[in-house]
Amino acid sequence: MSNEAHWSDAQAPAARRRGKAKLIAEPRAVAARYDAETDRIIVDLASGATFAFPPALVEFLQDATPEQLAEVEVQGAGFGLHWETLDVDYTVPGLMNGVFGTARWMAARAGQARSQAKAEASRVNGKKGGRPRRVG
Repeated sequence: MSNEAHWSDAQAPAARRRGKAKLIAEPRAVAARYDAETDRIIVDLASGATFAFPPALVEFLQDATPEQLAEVEVQGAGFGLHWETLDVDYTVPGLMNGVFGTARWMAARAGQARSQAKAEASRVNGKKGGRPRRVG
């Protein structure tokens, strides 16, 4: 006999209630497309709002061709986006919350923003012996 948990008929009504609540509360896509002119994936939501993001921000999409990006499909009652040729899937709620890749990939990208002001501050701090100590 298996130790796997099984659904019982008694649990079904509660599961249906949770599912209906999720359909109402969480963002769901009704359509998605790639706009080559703006270089954005555009997602039309069930709420009537639109969400767009540049594929350069997203792990596994950053190096995709416009043709590959145009293959975006809405899946899973609107909770997912799928690119068949790339074998890539993302959740709509995740993308809207800024989850653009795996935790490791996102951590590697954190703090990589470069600017002239940042470079100058780094040079000044280097001349003073490094990063200033925290106060407080």
